[in-house]
Parts: sequence; structure tokens; C-alpha cells
Amino acid sequence: MGVNIFYKGFCRVFQKAMWCAMWLLPWRTPEMISGEGSLEKLPAFCKKMGWHKVMLVTDKTILSLGLVDHLVEGMKAVDMDGEIFSDVVPNPTIQNIEDGVKFYYENKCDHIVALGGGSVIDCAKGIGARIARPKKSVEKMKGVLKILKKLPPLIAVPTTSGTGSEATLAAVISNPDKHEKYPINDPSLIPHYAVMDPLLTIGLPKGLTATTGMDALTHAVEAYIGGENTRQTKRQAVEATRLIFKYLKRAYDDGHDKEARNEMQHASYLAGCAFTRAYVGYVHAVAHTLGGQYGVPHGLANAILLPHVLEAYGKKAHKKLAKLADAVGITGKDNAEKANGFIKAIRDMNAYMEIPEKLPAPWKIEEEDLPTMIEHALKEANPLYPCPDVWGEKEIKAMYDKIR
Repeated sequence: MGVNIFYKGFCRVFQKAMWCAMWLLPWRTPEMISGEGSLEKLPAFCKKMGWHKVMLVTDKTILSLGLVDHLVEGMKAVDMDGEIFSDVVPNPTIQNIEDGVKFYYENKCDHIVALGGGSVIDCAKGIGARIARPKKSVEKMKGVLKILKKLPPLIAVPTTSGTGSEATLAAVISNPDKHEKYPINDPSLIPHYAVMDPLLTIGLPKGLTATTGMDALTHAVEAYIGGENTRQTKRQAVEATRLIFKYLKRAYDDGHDKEARNEMQHASYLAGCAFTRAYVGYVHAVAHTLGGQYGVPHGLANAILLPHVLEAYGKKAHKKLAKLADAVGITGKDNAEKANGFIKAIRDMNAYMEIPEKLPAPWKIEEEDLPTMIEHALKEANPLYPCPDVWGEKEIKAMYDKIR
């Protein structure tokens, strides 16, 4: 038995209301500092803005590469102080954020620079949100429009090309106590500035290049096939898809291909802009449960799930997937053939980059975990995500079964 028709109707009415409400929100896009070597310009920019002490949010890996120390030296050269908070974990937790808030206040910082991948930027957003809303816990920010206050100046410096977090209204937070991973969605979380330096992604390991690139593709595709697009988000999603199909394999094959790295960074940003207005879908809802329950990296989970979910939508997604197929040069006699060709191309790209079709070891989906995971996935997706179809427990469970 499928999802109740009245429940489907409720979801669609809710989504339409959200689409209308979105036009009234204070949207912005980050002010860009871009191009090769743009990170070098950041200290002078911060000085010009009149800020005095930066909180540099990062993780141990980025810290070990010396990028943060180099930035701190640049800050000192323009008579600014910087303090390093490097405790961010791969799936930032509530405790991570609370530690960061305490660090911000103790060191009397007045702006935040997030240098790293999506986890680092999400953690920095969470810290900023708690500073903006000191009386509201992270858990109470879960969902949509729970902040609506100005954050401290936030500068995002992505070192991967995938999450698009430098452009989005979302921060994804983990609660290890409940094995839960959920998004906080609020326009206040869109960073005020973004430093897009492709040199920071040079030499990124093949595996990370592959999964972060497919993460960006998932953002673009889910945004495009959903029901809350604008003309701008459609253009952004199509262009991001085109760029990823053209440049991801090149970036994967040669970590020092500057053109490919630059274009993938641009694609990730465009995809982030698209889904921050048009939302994502069931790929993300299920992927977040895999991250929350087992710690599966988000990009890997998205990459594995994407073709399975698109295939399961069937003819309800064919028309829009056919449009994406046209954009990347996939032909067919009708929409169904083009759509299936597009899904096959995603599978082929995964295979080329050694991304498996099922969840690899050491991760294993346990039967006893499924009820909670299904509940969390549905709670995230319904009624918010404007997917081609409205799914229930049966359809979500089928996705877990596909990948285990």
C-alpha cells in the first residue's frame, strides 16, 4: 500500500506555501573573493572591514597542512590577532559547537573564518547561530527558520569542491547520543563572504575528489528535479551538472589540473546556490541517517544512493532528468530513454571513480536500526522536501535494501 493520498496532498500544499514564503525571506549571496591565491588577500580584507580578532575554525587535517598557520601569519602582518579552533570532527556535533561558542567568547573574537570542508563550515555556522541566539539550544534550531538573527561576520573558505556550504542556508549537525544527523535551515546561515581559491583543492586525494564531486552533483540534480525551483535555481543546477560531467573525471585523474579544480569549485558553489532555494530530496534524507547512525561520509552516501533514488522515482522524474541529459549531451528517442541514460551515466561515473553501488565495509546497515533510521529520514524529508514523489516507510526502506 502506497502513501495516503491525503498525506501526499498535505505535503504538496505545505511545499507550495513554503515556495511562496521563500520570496519574502532576506536572501543574500556571499560576497566573493575568488581566483588563484585569493586566500592571500583575506587578511587585508579583514583589516579593511575593521575587525580585530578572528576565530579560525578548522580541523586537525587542515591544521597539519600548515594552511592555518600561514593565514595566522598573514593576519599578524596586518596587525590582526587570530585564534585557532581546530577541534572540528568529520560530522560536527552539538558539543563541537558548544566548545566553539565558549572559545569565541573566551578569546574575545569578533568574526569567524571557516577554513576546511563542509563539516568545518557547518560547525562554524552552528557556532555563529548559537552566538546569535544564546538562549536557544542547537537542538531547538533543527528544522526551518529557527534563527532569523544576524550572525557574527562569517567567512567560508572551502578546501573541497562538493558541499557548497559556502553558499547555502544549511548546516548539518550530528547528535551522537541519539545517532541522529539533521539540517538547520535559515537564511541567516548563508556566509557573508566566501573565499574561492582553487589552489586550496590542488592535490586533493582521489577518493575525496570523487565523493565530494558527486555530493555536488547530488545537490544540483535534487534541486533541479524538485518542485520549488526558480528560473535562477534551474540555471544554476543545469550549469553545475554540466560542469561536473565535464570536469570531475579530469580532477579525479589529475589532482593538479588547475582548470578542472577551478571549474569543480565553481560547480559546487552553483549547486549550493541552487539547493539552498530549491531544497534537496530523499537522497539527502537517507544519507543523513547513514551519517548519523554509522558515521558514513556524506559525499559517499550521496554518491551511492543517487542513482538508486533517481531510478525509483520512475516516470515522475523522467521529464526533468531528460532536460539534464540534454545539458550533458546524452541522447534518446524520448524522455524515458534520456532519463535512464542520465542515470546510467551517473552509475558509470561512480564506477570510473571506484565508488561502489552498495555500502562498503566496514559499514553495515543493521535490521534493528532501520525503524529509527526510516523515522528520521521521513521526518527530515516530509513535508519539506519537494521531491518528484512523496514517499513513505516502504519506499525509504527499499533504498536501504538497495545499498546493503
